[in-house]
Amino acid sequence: MQLALFIVKIMGLTMRKTAEKSSTKSSLLQGTFVAALPILSALLSGCATNGSAHQADAVYRNGTVYTVDAGNSVQQALAVQDGRIIFVGSNEAVDNYIGANTRVTDLHGRTLMPGLIDGHMHPIMGGGIEISCNLHYVALTQPETLKQIQSCLDSEKNADPNSWLNVYAWFRQAMLPAGTDLSRVDLDQLKTSRPVTVLNFDGHSLVANSRAIQLAGVTDRTPNPSDGVITHDVAGHVTGVFEDGGAISLITDHIPQPAPEMAAAIHLASARAALKVMSQQGVTSFLDAMGTAENIETFKTLQTSGELTARAHFAPMITPYVAKDPVKAVADVKTLAHKNDQGVLVKEPGITVRNVKIFMDGVIQAPAMTGALLKPYFVNHGSKADPHWVPGTNSGALYFEQSLLTPLLLELARNGIDPHLHTDGDGAVHVALNSIQAMRTAFPDKDIRPGLAHNETIAPSDYARYKELNAIPVLSFQWGKPAPDTIDGVRDYIGAERFPFLETAGKFDQAGVRIAFGSDWPVNELDEWFALKVAVTRTARPGAEARYAGRLGDDPGLTPAVALRAATINAAYELHQDDLTGSLEVGKFADMIILDRNPTLIPHEEIANVKVLMTIVGGKVVYKANDSHL
Repeated sequence: MQLALFIVKIMGLTMRKTAEKSSTKSSLLQGTFVAALPILSALLSGCATNGSAHQADAVYRNGTVYTVDAGNSVQQALAVQDGRIIFVGSNEAVDNYIGANTRVTDLHGRTLMPGLIDGHMHPIMGGGIEISCNLHYVALTQPETLKQIQSCLDSEKNADPNSWLNVYAWFRQAMLPAGTDLSRVDLDQLKTSRPVTVLNFDGHSLVANSRAIQLAGVTDRTPNPSDGVITHDVAGHVTGVFEDGGAISLITDHIPQPAPEMAAAIHLASARAALKVMSQQGVTSFLDAMGTAENIETFKTLQTSGELTARAHFAPMITPYVAKDPVKAVADVKTLAHKNDQGVLVKEPGITVRNVKIFMDGVIQAPAMTGALLKPYFVNHGSKADPHWVPGTNSGALYFEQSLLTPLLLELARNGIDPHLHTDGDGAVHVALNSIQAMRTAFPDKDIRPGLAHNETIAPSDYARYKELNAIPVLSFQWGKPAPDTIDGVRDYIGAERFPFLETAGKFDQAGVRIAFGSDWPVNELDEWFALKVAVTRTARPGAEARYAGRLGDDPGLTPAVALRAATINAAYELHQDDLTGSLEVGKFADMIILDRNPTLIPHEEIANVKVLMTIVGGKVVYKANDSHL
């Protein structure tokens, strides 16, 4: 115990000196002392020799404890007290922590590992889709699409004719036959007078019927916003397809908002549905990558009622227009953070507001092609049967020019806030890295952890810059496979020279870059284990069409161990909680999952079939499969 007290004293002096040297981050970032907590807890728990302090609340033994520590060590048993891990080791040694009131779980050889941390998702929308009219991300013909939408309309026969039907999870790039699209003319065939919108799975395309367009006041002469495109046909008429946030908002801003009580109820139902799906998938922490004040309030309400089952981080968005005054933009975020950020993490799931979302561009998939590229997209000057692809004039849409982004990142860094940037095309990535480099030069000692989400195509020379700048690619692994949105909608449009750098993960790993995982749910259904499988195999699901057979490109993919680190300790690092979660080590919170098999030892294709049997957050069981036998 004397040694422990001595180290406590030394740490106290170190923290005081550190605090004197560095600028205060207030509640926006974890206090300096957080890094000491696991070490102190380990020392103090190790010093206990008898009595209740030595007895665990829960012990898990006779299993494969995959720790994801620095050496990816594998142990047999683990003990938890007051929400923290107090022991990791052998079956024999864990017996010393079992007391009269200890709950002992025999794992029967099953795998215990850290809970998954999803570094980029949209949970309220994801949960809302679960309880709304949606097309389930399925490849459909135009008649099949209209039939499913009509069934939603028919199920609400008594709905007000002025009420909007909003349809989700449309897989635009996979419509059958290839090249098929939807327009307002198609939606006008539906047997309804209601305004109807259909949102693509990626959130970057929306099609509206004529009634919705009329109510929104959009005409053939409505100009494009700075961050979106209104598409027109050859005659100059609005097609009904709106690309990216600014254009989509021209429609969605006119959807009547429900009364406050009803809106709150819908948000709560969506959040509950989201947390249910997350716990079933083994997600114990997440970043809401467009965390509005309403989203934060919704999860705070669930926290108050004891229903928050994952650690919730939020990144409110700053638009290009707001960023013109970076000081005010960041001040507004700080106000939101001071109201809602709950400071140092505790064993119970809480709320943080320590990130800002910045949309650098759109998406690279055709027909949108709004992701910003360094060189133009290709266009087919031949025919479908005899194509002739040549560079066109469209390089996508860069929403934040360098001159606008750099001052914003500097102001964020000055205030200790992490930027989380949507960077889809190589042009957006390049500009973002340039601004991060300026930020590092201006604030070399600031612990800012910028995340670049998606990184769907990368200039080869930029891989190394991620490591140099400690910039974190937050990859949606499930996209790295042959599919309509990578083969049909991208390959020819970006050309053979760029295709090898599409949806890469292994090339980041080869460059020594710290990779984090973010599902981007509900861009796809939340299937974390399929995503991890794709990270390793770069293959589609069994039964995919023959043209989607094999691996995507020449990227080597990741080993299972590296993929799992991306979804645990690396994502924890992204969210400034790697001192407390992300691995199973003494002193850390017991955020853990029990699996039916070991994803590091099974055939790689079977990783997609891994089943979560139990999810534990801060030592508390928040999900248990009915057939878990635990």
